[in-house]
Amino acid sequence: CAVLLMVVVSGRFVKYLAQAAVGELDAGILLAIIGYRLPGFLELILPLAFFLGVLLTYGRLYVQSEMTVMTACGMSPLQLVVYTMIPSLLVAILVGWLSLEVGPTGLRKAGALLTAQKERGELDGMVGTHFYPLQGGKAVTYAEEVSKEGHMQDVFMAENNPDAPEGQQLVLVVAEKGRQHRSSPEKPSYLVLENGYRIQGVPGQADYQVTHFEEYGQRLSKPKKYHSRHTSDTMPTGELMASEKMAHVAALQWRFSVPILVLVMTLIAIPLSKTSPRQGRFVKMLPAILLYIVYLVMLNAARGAVEDGKLPAVLGLWGVHGLFLLIASLLLGRPMIIQQMIQRGYSQHRVSKLVVRYFGNNNG
Repeated sequence: CAVLLMVVVSGRFVKYLAQAAVGELDAGILLAIIGYRLPGFLELILPLAFFLGVLLTYGRLYVQSEMTVMTACGMSPLQLVVYTMIPSLLVAILVGWLSLEVGPTGLRKAGALLTAQKERGELDGMVGTHFYPLQGGKAVTYAEEVSKEGHMQDVFMAENNPDAPEGQQLVLVVAEKGRQHRSSPEKPSYLVLENGYRIQGVPGQADYQVTHFEEYGQRLSKPKKYHSRHTSDTMPTGELMASEKMAHVAALQWRFSVPILVLVMTLIAIPLSKTSPRQGRFVKMLPAILLYIVYLVMLNAARGAVEDGKLPAVLGLWGVHGLFLLIASLLLGRPMIIQQMIQRGYSQHRVSKLVVRYFGNNNG
């Protein structure tokens, strides 16, 4: 479970880290975002981890003939199923709690953090050696170094305004220092440059104007306001239950399907783990994982079909669970039937021997 979690989390963390490197995200919130997303990762990793755990543990018992010894001591396949389903039920309850309550809450909080990052100013979170667009793409700025306090060194800014008079469309500004100034949250902020030059003219022509300044201000665009939309994955479970939209119905069925997935795959793992010492316990690992992937793919396909109205909500994702529950029943039923036949055959053979012995003694 820890290995699977590390693989998923590291991949997501690298993505957020790349966004922080270019200033799209504040590096200080990366761990918070990962923490809020963690329950959503666990609700899909725990079923697979428990499934593989049952498969490998029982496979080892079969390879070392310990399962044969337990069967000889009187443990039936039904008892093995009951003993296995007890921890499976506990895992299903944990996964259900993550899927129904903790996961959606974490997604909402992570979405709120990401929305707040989008509402930052144009130069909030600026890092050195990167170009940043200003005024909707009409200008661009660059700084060689940016301190933690936001102070810039060796600043360059270029502005191209097609609506300006002829010869004044392109403006280049270079400065030793720079900083962002904001008087109040309601008012726009300014990029204040210190000790530099402003160059205005037409590229390729010698007719240009150079102005030295001690302080130069460039107005920045006001941050846009984003309204975080609650998707079906982030909505509370209570709201999904009260909604009749097909997308919400499909999302609700998905949340209940994840803990059901744990129980059904546990039933499938028990017969799939049966192997021989010659085969080894890993021989059925690939078919089992493929079966798990097919299960998830079919659940996702059924969810999409319910959202699009192509599949009745009454059938929905429950049909997929019913299909795999049937597969589990067939896999489990075969060894139970064989054992009953063996027990019946042994009993009949024993009775026949007693009858022969009894009548043989009487005849003698």
